[in-house]
Amino acid sequence: MSRDDPRIQAVKNLVELVEDFPKPGILFKNLFPVLRNPAVFNGLIQVLSEDIKARCSGVEVIVGLDSRGFLFGPGVALQLGVAFVPVRKKGKLPGETISVEYSLEYGKDSCEIQKNSIRPGQKVVIIDDLLATGGTMKAACDLLEAANAKVLACVVVIELNELNGMDKLKYPVISYLS
Repeated sequence: MSRDDPRIQAVKNLVELVEDFPKPGILFKNLFPVLRNPAVFNGLIQVLSEDIKARCSGVEVIVGLDSRGFLFGPGVALQLGVAFVPVRKKGKLPGETISVEYSLEYGKDSCEIQKNSIRPGQKVVIIDDLLATGGTMKAACDLLEAANAKVLACVVVIELNELNGMDKLKYPVISYLS
């Protein structure tokens, strides 16, 4: 899918840049205005769905990352007629879980999925709003590998190229704005 698609241009036009958030020196890319515009939000879900259908043959599960991946993932899963599975921060899911720990800039964190949410060999696509340093997306990939899933691609609306997050990932990255 082309970054020149008018639906992606409409998303780009609504992304707000917020200086010094969440801390000084950070230029935050705010996608929430897209959610307030039903036509643009629907167009984004359509583009994501069409692109995943064309590029990720046989996808069976859309996996959304905590928490903004939950905004796009369920809509894409519904459009494609496949399951949606959330990756949550540790301690947020009931029942048996599979968990991985990963390093952050200052410390460690963990993410997990419910143990019965992915069958071995299922083809999955991971969705999030943004790829920055790649730490959370890599952790999600590791988590899905631990669940014996087959990761087809990592899909993000925005990629911060200067942070080289893609370099941490061994799966294709599909992004629409950079």
